[in-house]
Amino acid sequence: MSKSYKVPVSILIVIHDGDLRALLLERADFPDHWQSVTGSQEHGESLTATATRELREETGIDAAQFGGVVDWRLCNVYEIFPQWRHRYPPGMTHNMEHVFGLRVPERLPVKLAPNEHLSSRWLPWREAADKIFSWSNREAIMQLPLRAGAHGA
Repeated sequence: MSKSYKVPVSILIVIHDGDLRALLLERADFPDHWQSVTGSQEHGESLTATATRELREETGIDAAQFGGVVDWRLCNVYEIFPQWRHRYPPGMTHNMEHVFGLRVPERLPVKLAPNEHLSSRWLPWREAADKIFSWSNREAIMQLPLRAGAHGA
């Protein structure tokens, strides 16, 4: 049986409430490192479908209940951390990440995928941005006040 590699295209979803508190997740495979919901696209899957699926898998949140995820039309290319390159095709060193947002009416309880995350926190956006380990995730959260005001995402 051949190994199934990850597609080097992913999504990042900034989930927030009306007070601009962002949901952060602590990685199980990288303790004390926090991020928004992220995940790789599956073959044949649209980016919106990837975002919706990853959100449900990682948090139990159904985006459809809140109008669906909003594509911020922001794309980042970053180098894949060396410890995770084995998940991608041989020689693959970079990933293309597409950013989405989801506004929820209040800080929701989260049902974590235990193999992916250890804990979750809702933090004010500036505090959330300071806690993030990924530059692209930090930049996305820093755009939250503008994005939330302009697009409702």
